[in-house]
Amino acid sequence: MDANTGLFKMKKFVSDASTVFNRAVQFTEEKLGSAEKTELDAHFENLLQRADKTKAWTEKILKQTESVLQPNPNIRMEDFVYEKLDKKKRDRVNHHEVLGHVLVDGGNDFGPGTTYGNALVKCGQAQLRIGNAEREFIQTTSNNFLQPLHNFLEGDMKTIQKEKKILETKRLDLDASKNRLRKAKSTSQPQEENPVRFHLDDAVARAEADLRVAQAEFDRQAEITKLLLEGVSSAHAHHLRCLNDFIEAQLTYYAQCQNYISELQQQLGSYSHTSGVGNNSSNSSGAGISSGIPSSVPLQPSAPPQINVIAATPNIEKKQARVLYDYDAADSSELTLLADELITVYKTPGLDPDWLMAERGPQKGKVPTTYLEVLE
Repeated sequence: MDANTGLFKMKKFVSDASTVFNRAVQFTEEKLGSAEKTELDAHFENLLQRADKTKAWTEKILKQTESVLQPNPNIRMEDFVYEKLDKKKRDRVNHHEVLGHVLVDGGNDFGPGTTYGNALVKCGQAQLRIGNAEREFIQTTSNNFLQPLHNFLEGDMKTIQKEKKILETKRLDLDASKNRLRKAKSTSQPQEENPVRFHLDDAVARAEADLRVAQAEFDRQAEITKLLLEGVSSAHAHHLRCLNDFIEAQLTYYAQCQNYISELQQQLGSYSHTSGVGNNSSNSSGAGISSGIPSSVPLQPSAPPQINVIAATPNIEKKQARVLYDYDAADSSELTLLADELITVYKTPGLDPDWLMAERGPQKGKVPTTYLEVLE
């Protein structure tokens, strides 16, 4: 039993080696132009070319889209290694989130109750929201665009490439069989006195049988490959849907960014009502130069500060209040409010119950109570 098994394996090895050798000979002779090659029909060739172009351009699109989502090549390589090792990618803080944290921390250090500190906090919060939108955009693009393209290359396209290689080997076997049949027929002599006529006819018969088998295997493999190549049209339709998803994700992301920045711009614009107060001391030294007044000329003395009789009244109870929302003063009697800042508030006789008087440093004005949280 072992001897028969060993003999069978030996015969199979010799047969496989002979097949590989015949393919190599056929391939070499085709390259040298000394052997004929079975050509595929024009439609089949077009299908092959379309598949090759689809593979090449899908790889380029995939690579460049990944570069857009993650411009750092080192991080892309690290993510690729993690993916190959079947490990979860590390959650990284993107650049907008880093900037947002820095701005918020700086604003808190200056004090959210100050104009500059509050502006820094607002800018930081906007950057954090943009960073979160960017994270969602990358995740959506990866799931709805990059992953389908990657699956196509690793699945359908690899199958097509595999079947194409098998078809090429079947074609080499077919052409090698045709070549052997031609040689067998050319060697066969029609004269009856030829003593080896029987053996030559037998060689021709074997060559014809091998040719029929090779032709059948080639036709079957060509049909399989053709069906796979025609399926590339469905892949194009799927990739088009994925491309639409990618564009929609981009549209959503950029719309979110524009919305966040527009809101931030409006919030920063409200600081223009109070920006002059903090800059009086810094601009006073340059006022004489810009107006052309010599420094030796004495300026008019400023009017003495008015005494706030209401504030000096001992019966008025002042409290601290936290501003809930931004509020733009309608006129000079009101005070512009910034969300999250702390101010001093109190009631005055004759003031509408829905309003309170407020103080913020040297600034005073009435404010609506609905914008405040009075602290006990």
